[in-house]
Amino acid sequence: MKTQTSPPQTASHELPATPPPASLLAARAGKIKMATISLCGCWGCTLSILDCDERILGLLDKVTITRSSLTDIKRIAERCTIGFIEGGVANEENIETLEHFRANCDILIAVGACAVWGGVPAMRNLVELKDCLAQAYLHSPTAVAGAKPVIPFHPEIPRITAKVYPCHEVVKIDYFIPGCPPSGDAVFKVLDDLANGRPFDLPSSINRYD
Repeated sequence: MKTQTSPPQTASHELPATPPPASLLAARAGKIKMATISLCGCWGCTLSILDCDERILGLLDKVTITRSSLTDIKRIAERCTIGFIEGGVANEENIETLEHFRANCDILIAVGACAVWGGVPAMRNLVELKDCLAQAYLHSPTAVAGAKPVIPFHPEIPRITAKVYPCHEVVKIDYFIPGCPPSGDAVFKVLDDLANGRPFDLPSSINRYD
């Protein structure tokens, strides 16, 4: 009897890509490369980058974003100077992504409460993982009546870690921007300092810890 085998799989970042035009490559030459990623979070911190508003246009003369949560690029294609990490670590895929960023970024910045200390997702650390999964899937008040309660498990679903970790407990983090989310002013100040070669400075007047 023949056994059925899965078709070979190719990740999206391994697919052939059309090289950028020479004019675009020339415009990017000499710019600081930056990448961002969202792990276990709500995307609020990523949106804080957009809250820089029109000020970010001036930064684009010095910074080029190579990988962003706003695009569908899965991996950093070339080494970056700055990596922004939003969200904590809640599954094995988060660990892999965070380690990839650490290996490919000179400066790694944890942005927001989830990345800095675990945030709201870390509330599940108060109970055992099995109890958390049981409440979410077996005893959920929103469970469909009559349906068999099942905790989902599949090889293609990233395995949940026993607890939610802040990023610095998994890899070395160079800087932290607190807040839930941090203000656009705080994010801009950090980017502007790094893009212009100034010492990292985040005054308490634009910082937030809520």
